Amino acid sequence: MTKMTAEEANTFLKGAFETQDNRSEVVSMEDGRAVMRLVANSSHLRPGGYISGPTQMALVDSAAYMAVMTKTGHEPMTVTSNLSINFLRPCIGDVVVADARIMKIGQALAVMDVDVRIEGAEKPSSHAVVTYAIPRQPSGMA
Repeated sequence: MTKMTAEEANTFLKGAFETQDNRSEVVSMEDGRAVMRLVANSSHLRPGGYISGPTQMALVDSAAYMAVMTKTGHEPMTVTSNLSINFLRPCIGDVVVADARIMKIGQALAVMDVDVRIEGAEKPSSHAVVTYAIPRQPSGMA
């Protein structure tokens, strides 16, 4: 059972990252998995209409963060410690989806596998492995 719902996650993201324009949204959260989507606009594109690498990386990072929260619950001080991404093919389309799955989670670290694709596409445009550091004490307990 997940410790955070998609609705709770979207509320958290809206409050935590108020200044972020063109926000991505959490589509679903289940135990150890989170799916997010982003409706791309001109600020997300590079020449040729490709969804930019930084846009894909930001979506990967957000989806991994939400996947961790399915296990930890609301824990904003969980932070990225590593993100490695491979761009496999051009990412061209209007809606980008990131599907993050926890591969391993312990007391201090969580490792996620994340695929990014254009909504409805069969093959991923990029693939990432993300590691998050989990705080030793929940926020507010120090």
